[in-house]
Amino acid sequence: MPNVPSQDALSQPVAVTRDGPVSWVTINRPEALNALDVATHYALHDAFDAFAADPEQLICVVTGAGPRAFCVGSDVKAAAAADTAIATYPASGYAGLTTRFDCDKPFIAMVNGLALGGGFEIALACDIVIAAETAQFGLPEPLVGAIALAGGLHRLARRIPYNLAMGLILTSRRIDAAEALRQGLVNEVVAPEELAATVKRWCDDILKASPVAIQASKAIVRQGLAEPDVETALARQAAYPAFERWKNSADFAEGLRAFAERRPPAWTNS
Repeated sequence: MPNVPSQDALSQPVAVTRDGPVSWVTINRPEALNALDVATHYALHDAFDAFAADPEQLICVVTGAGPRAFCVGSDVKAAAAADTAIATYPASGYAGLTTRFDCDKPFIAMVNGLALGGGFEIALACDIVIAAETAQFGLPEPLVGAIALAGGLHRLARRIPYNLAMGLILTSRRIDAAEALRQGLVNEVVAPEELAATVKRWCDDILKASPVAIQASKAIVRQGLAEPDVETALARQAAYPAFERWKNSADFAEGLRAFAERRPPAWTNS
């Protein structure tokens, strides 16, 4: 688990700590249920940019401060005070994440409480979602005349059956962690006190593998999903840039040697 943030970090809207090759990015506005104002959007953008650019950082865990909320979406009070109906987001999208399609490193959402509106959209933008039993998910935007424009409509309808997605979207209702698990929206649900340790276990499992292979796998999945069918994806995958990088990587060669020599591989992420 990450080191305890410094007092200076605790005063910022986003706190970043590192545990070896894992970056833990915490939305740090518990007094506002980790709702996002403009400064927080850009702070998250900067944190994720730093993670993406650092070759030593291999996994990013995203979570919220405090026991009540992961993130409840946009800070409506701040937007109203600024008289801004539609906020301006960084180039990487809502929370600096929802249109970040150029980072092949894994993102894990550690959902410690309410994940509503944009908070749910952040979780949907991650590759793996681990939730506390107290977590709740929903897209309540229509209740205030808004729309889930940060990927929630598109990702949710691709993640679960159409009727289940539309049930959530059109009713604005919340579902608890157990229901989210049944629908396939989260990978695992645990007691709140076990959440951080569970996420660390997932990170440890990922870190056993070659970083090149992990990142190539994510990139190939994403590019393959854009193909019209599996047959086309299989026919084209050898031409994908991520496939080429993996095939020519030192990690691929090291994995074969280590297997033949019956020893643990020494990954170099190259």
